[in-house]
Amino acid sequence: MMKLTTAGESHGKALVAILEGIPAHLQLDMEKLQAELALRQSGFGRGGRQKIEKDRAEILTGVRNGETLGSPITLCIYNRDFANWESCMSDGACDEAVMTQKALTKVRPGHADLTGMQKFAQEDARNILERASARETAIRVAAGGIYKQYLSALGVEITGFVREVCGVKDEGEYTFDEILSKRNAETGMLNPAVSEVAKEKISVLKKAGDTAGGMVEIRVRGLKSGFGSMMTYGEKLDGRLAQGLMSIQAVKGVEVGMGFGVASVSGKDVHDEIFYDMERGYYRETNRAGGIEGGMSNGEEIVLRLAMKPIPTLMRGLRTVDMATGEAATAASERSDVCALVAIEVIAEAVVAQVLAFAVAERLGGDTMAQVVGRYKDL
Repeated sequence: MMKLTTAGESHGKALVAILEGIPAHLQLDMEKLQAELALRQSGFGRGGRQKIEKDRAEILTGVRNGETLGSPITLCIYNRDFANWESCMSDGACDEAVMTQKALTKVRPGHADLTGMQKFAQEDARNILERASARETAIRVAAGGIYKQYLSALGVEITGFVREVCGVKDEGEYTFDEILSKRNAETGMLNPAVSEVAKEKISVLKKAGDTAGGMVEIRVRGLKSGFGSMMTYGEKLDGRLAQGLMSIQAVKGVEVGMGFGVASVSGKDVHDEIFYDMERGYYRETNRAGGIEGGMSNGEEIVLRLAMKPIPTLMRGLRTVDMATGEAATAASERSDVCALVAIEVIAEAVVAQVLAFAVAERLGGDTMAQVVGRYKDL
């Protein structure tokens, strides 16, 4: 069984992940993993934190000579910005004056600040936001890099692109290979003209002190049928993918296949008819189900979309209450991004890789990669 645990604060010493259940003899390409982290930090509309951090993951345990041992793998990303925050983020005695200066009590609408302060009986929202921050996703991307390499050994590929930036939509239909070759580095979009309009939109929002949300589409190719199960609700693959994607900071909606579009048309325009061929076996000519039927992969491409809300830290803060005084205030402005859709696409790939790796491990088991690969071929 696989398990992932992450820990760490946004301005703390480091972010850490422990991965359990990765089989022995998985050859790791650390440069591919580092490339995922670099991509997470890219994109038009990112903030100043990305100029400070140059994320690189270190392996502390579970790997020798570039190959997994079968024991728990520990990943670590050190926060460079900790040097600027050590006086108030240390696990030991902190500078009270700096802690007061850095305290956040003017809670931000849309963030975890207010609810978290109430739940955990905190007087400073920093004790909440440090863990609630999307900075946590850096270590999830690092872990996802290992899960992607595990799946790649079976021939399973994951990619994606940005469908929409704050109302600027790319409504084109693209193949998996087109996504790999056409994705714009700045916006994550595929249509060059739409990409330019999206950049203009982000620039306007930045000038106004506002932020952008949007939509991302994720594709999975090469996963055979039968992963996940209809036997219990907790085993349903679409349910597990939706939960994983909804756990990403700022994600407020997830679709599989046609998603909410199924509500607007009749059954004949929703369900994928089934055909059989001696060479291909069972297949479908459409993929409105998005590769999942009855909570199980059906062998077609998995198609997922997720909606990201605009980032809740606005440079021109919204109206709120100062928790220290109870008086009306303008929400605090932490250093933030205007748009982080390129980042969330990479994060979503990592989360999908994690969910699928868990599902594969549950069905196939295996102490070594040779066992896993052999069992997958025999399906």
